[in-house]
Amino acid sequence: MISQTFINLPVKDLDRSIKFFSSLGFKFNQKFTDENATCMIINDNTFSMLLTHKFLEKFTKKTVADATKTTEVLIALSLESREQVDEFVDTALKARQI
Repeated sequence: MISQTFINLPVKDLDRSIKFFSSLGFKFNQKFTDENATCMIINDNTFSMLLTHKFLEKFTKKTVADATKTTEVLIALSLESREQVDEFVDTALKARQI
């Protein structure tokens, strides 16, 4: 049985991505963080590896998707109420300016 899930996502600017997700309340496992990648903790068993494009290219022969032109991935997060969803979206929109 699978005990943990790691979602690998390419990012153009790792430092900016860390600041953005930190502002949304996410924490990072420093053991798996360097100039190429970071491990964002979603919950006890789910993680997102944010990888620079150059680093991700080492794991695949395919081109990294340009998220401004194609749908790369859809991820859904669960919150307890519509109000929490609205607050989370507002926080994300403000953090996008970082």
